[in-house]
Amino acid sequence: MMEHIFPGRVGLQQRVLPTYRGLFLDTLANACNMGLSVFAGKPLQNEGIAPIDKLQNAQIVQAKNRYFRDPSSSMFLCWQSGFLPWLEEWQPDVLIVEANPRYPATRIAIAWMHRKGRKVIGWGLGAPTIGGPLAGLRRWERMGFLGSLDAIIAYSKRGAEEYQQLGLPPDKVYVAFNAVDPAPIFPPAAKPAQFGGKATVLFVGRLQSRKRVDLLLRACAGLPPDLQPHVMVIGDGPVREEYENLARRIYPNAEFGGAKHGEELEPYFAKADLFVLPGMGGLAIQQAMAHGLPVIVAHGDGTQDDLVRRENGWQVPPDDLHALTAALRKALSDPAQLRRMGEASYRIVAEEINVESMVRVFVRSLNSLNQA
Repeated sequence: MMEHIFPGRVGLQQRVLPTYRGLFLDTLANACNMGLSVFAGKPLQNEGIAPIDKLQNAQIVQAKNRYFRDPSSSMFLCWQSGFLPWLEEWQPDVLIVEANPRYPATRIAIAWMHRKGRKVIGWGLGAPTIGGPLAGLRRWERMGFLGSLDAIIAYSKRGAEEYQQLGLPPDKVYVAFNAVDPAPIFPPAAKPAQFGGKATVLFVGRLQSRKRVDLLLRACAGLPPDLQPHVMVIGDGPVREEYENLARRIYPNAEFGGAKHGEELEPYFAKADLFVLPGMGGLAIQQAMAHGLPVIVAHGDGTQDDLVRRENGWQVPPDDLHALTAALRKALSDPAQLRRMGEASYRIVAEEINVESMVRVFVRSLNSLNQA
């Protein structure tokens, strides 16, 4: 059996299937000899998630998601109608499920698989501390759910550690670094050792309040005049006008380029000296690193810990203007060091964190369970 091929049939469940998962799922499907079928539904309208409804190499079966409360609520539930009929038709050898106990139909699907003598793998972000209303009940609920899984794949090293701290055996916990892009083939063109004028700081993403572009503008305005960079903001969204008005008032060195996609982004990455993601979320970090850019990001869910290290960037506390300003000052004060950090960024995504590496971990976990 080839190391990077799973000989059986795989089913994969998600609450919703964002467009950025397309490449990963098509690559995983190519590694499953008997095919991959994905069961997923639609997001709530206010979530701002763009779902994908077609894959090149795998089939998508639409779940009918019925929501009870908002996903941010401690009382949130999502019932996915059609789960068992999909399993009955597809008959997967192994099922991969979103490791979230708030989807009651998933528990029924796990029981169905186990009655057939088949294995189930969870795939999740981790198991952070639970607080707030009904915390004890929710912890008990989570432990019962995780205990029903035959293995689990974490997005990050931090997530894997959290699962192990809850008692999951280390040999059943895998880490597949959360990747959205393939390994880059060609290194980016070398940049000159010095900036040759003002440095260019780049942000790429949807313009929402939680992305904190306002914090980036204020941090740049707080730098000494000789370090203040040209800021390129690429993206669109509900707070774009608000951010543009703020820039006119406090930081006219900022330029808003609107939404760009695919190859349209290439000249912006090529021109940039530093990529900054001051708020929550964002899929462009790996893309920036593939273009040889050092990065500054806000602390998040743990996936950033694997991408952003001392050798290639800075992590700052979220919503901390002082920390972001200090990181920018340090980055822009030493162009030669910044170039070396950009080279490290490229190495990380070329060798460690990419879709191909992610798929290899999934296949390894599938084969391990298949042989058990």
